[in-house]
Amino acid sequence: MAIRTEALRTGGPARPAPPLAVSHRRTARRILADRWAARLVVLGGVIIIASILAILLVIAVEVYPLFKPPVAAPLAVAASASGPPTPGDSAGVDEYREIAYVVTGHGHVEFVPLIAERGLSPVAVPGLAGARVTTVAQFGRGRHALGTSDGRVIPLEVKFGVTFKDGVRTVTPEAVFGEAAVLDRGRGRAIRRLALAAPAAGPLTVAQVGPTDLIVQTVVERKALIGASRREESLQPLPVSLDGEVSALALDGRGEDLFLGTSRGQVLRYDLRDRATPAAVEVVTPGTGAPVTTLGFLIGDRTLVVGDAGGRVSTWQVVPPPDGGVPRLTRIYEFAAHDAAVTAIAASRRDRGFITADSGGRLHVSYGTSGQTLLRLAAPTADLRSIVFAPKADGLLAIGGDGRLGHWRLDNPHPEVTLRTLFGAVWYEGYPRPEYVWQSTGGTDDFESKLSLTPLVYGTLKGTFYALLIAVPLALLAALYVSEFMHPTIKGYVKPVVEIMAALPSVVLGFLAGLWLAPMVERVVPGLVLLPPVLAAGILGALLLWRRLPAPVRGRFRPGAEALLLVPVVLAAGWLAIGLGGLAEAWLLTGDYRGWLLSVLGLTYDQRNSLVVGVAMGFAVIPIIFTIAEDSLANVPQHLRAGSLALGATRWQTALRIVLPTASPGIFSAIMIGFGRAVGETMIVLMATGNTPVMDWSIFSGFRALSANIAVELPEAPEGGTLFRVLFLAALLLFCLTFLVNTAAELVRLRLRRKYRYL
Repeated sequence: MAIRTEALRTGGPARPAPPLAVSHRRTARRILADRWAARLVVLGGVIIIASILAILLVIAVEVYPLFKPPVAAPLAVAASASGPPTPGDSAGVDEYREIAYVVTGHGHVEFVPLIAERGLSPVAVPGLAGARVTTVAQFGRGRHALGTSDGRVIPLEVKFGVTFKDGVRTVTPEAVFGEAAVLDRGRGRAIRRLALAAPAAGPLTVAQVGPTDLIVQTVVERKALIGASRREESLQPLPVSLDGEVSALALDGRGEDLFLGTSRGQVLRYDLRDRATPAAVEVVTPGTGAPVTTLGFLIGDRTLVVGDAGGRVSTWQVVPPPDGGVPRLTRIYEFAAHDAAVTAIAASRRDRGFITADSGGRLHVSYGTSGQTLLRLAAPTADLRSIVFAPKADGLLAIGGDGRLGHWRLDNPHPEVTLRTLFGAVWYEGYPRPEYVWQSTGGTDDFESKLSLTPLVYGTLKGTFYALLIAVPLALLAALYVSEFMHPTIKGYVKPVVEIMAALPSVVLGFLAGLWLAPMVERVVPGLVLLPPVLAAGILGALLLWRRLPAPVRGRFRPGAEALLLVPVVLAAGWLAIGLGGLAEAWLLTGDYRGWLLSVLGLTYDQRNSLVVGVAMGFAVIPIIFTIAEDSLANVPQHLRAGSLALGATRWQTALRIVLPTASPGIFSAIMIGFGRAVGETMIVLMATGNTPVMDWSIFSGFRALSANIAVELPEAPEGGTLFRVLFLAALLLFCLTFLVNTAAELVRLRLRRKYRYL
């Protein structure tokens, strides 16, 4: 009937009605495509999560060895010495820990194989002529001085020759003796203790020949322009006035300070800079009055280790007081005490590690920078007389009073790393107080690595703070104006331009900030300080002038186009602020604002500083915050605006009290994403800050961020070394910081969304 009616109405043949159902084949294809798309999306998300977890795992694997406890494994010794070692530094070992040597009490240098039986003959000390070796002092790698019972000093140098044949290493020891020198002339008293130094000015020897009697030998070699050089030697007594007797000696490698331990538990410091007139400088009491039994220096000869009969071990340095003044001997750290009297100290030649031994057969492995005792070991023999730290810091050697040797393999690749040294204030050598310092490399072998991450975390937060201080107000106010007040036509041009700013490479921004912006800012700092008030006054003045214009004139401009009229006002205000800044500098700041900052406020102006970084990094962060915030504001339902305006609210009141709270979750997310962008920024911070790891909130000083530090130091860090792993720890900190910030931001965003979802 319907077909017939259609034919009658159109006057032609009737057409069949189209099918009402979609083809089953097309529906099946769409369902299949939807399923594959969903699976691909899920797979992509899983791959991203797995990649992030893999990165975290790699970083954690590199960081974990930093916090592994040290391990000392005892090793079997192939032989032992034939008798007790001579008091003092009377033992040593080659760098491969195959052969040890011991200066025994009966006047022989015995070579003791450690890993295999070898026929090594002892070497007799020449020229003893019935005398005995009473003490041994070490003053360099393999260099010793032997004190005798008749007042002489015999130099000894132990060398190890290494040869390879058919892939087999052979270590051959050699003892080389020098010419004996008579120190106690006329009386020939036995030398009880020795201390030596070999500075550039000439060798210096201090010998104890009585309870309080010292002899100082000075040798000066004068080189003549023509002819042979002259060797001038002088001996002078150094009587010590004290209650008790001298029980320990230590002389630094520069020959400047002599330290005496006494039987009354005191440490005396003598100044030997003027060798002709040694002077007593000060007296300190390290412990509770127990006799000082041994003194020793850590590598570099600036940190003195003191051990006493009560088992106490402490380190001391000659440093100026915190408020300035004459340097004084100051206690730095107190270490774990021994159960018996400390009998020997041996320092590592590679780092600030050292060993102490006691008469009960116990050894402590400690580290001078951290102030911690890392290991406690029990020797196979009691009454330890001498200990040795292997040259590569990978082994320990202890010799008891019966000549038996104890040998350990030490696995402690990162002794300087603890939570305290990484994040706490550490008392480094030469510093008047504990401080936070990052200084990973130095120019000498005895450099003390300073690996505090606190200045880097501080610098990261400082740069982020100043960047957000500039970026957040500008980005949010711009987003609010563009979303609520700007004309749609102008908005169509402004928003894409701002979004394109995010595509600028950070290396380009850093390059411009370091080479162009920093010198320009340095010239106009007073003008920049005056820019906010001058700019605010200019905009208010323009507003008053705008309102005084006749209505027909104002009507020629479309609503929302006022920003174009403010462009010349902003440019004129900037020009005026810079001009007023120059006048203010000339009249109020004595013509040099940098000198005024330093003299009045105590602030130093660095050309590449936080102000430059704040401007450059703020420029990089603004597009991200602006785009996300503007999208959040634009997505607020239109009926909320209409309802507010219908109730009599102004557009400004509507924007602040309705639109802004409703969009607050998105705005907060925008700020947090900008925070993450600023925290992880590398190139701008690297090129515009000067990379000075200082802890100063001044906007005129530089800093060093974690990301920039990784970029600077990782290419030159030895793989697997302490610096290498600490840099990975810095990366882990960045990862955790970003994760925590993003997690907190998401929680706050969800809470704000629940709060304003009914608007």
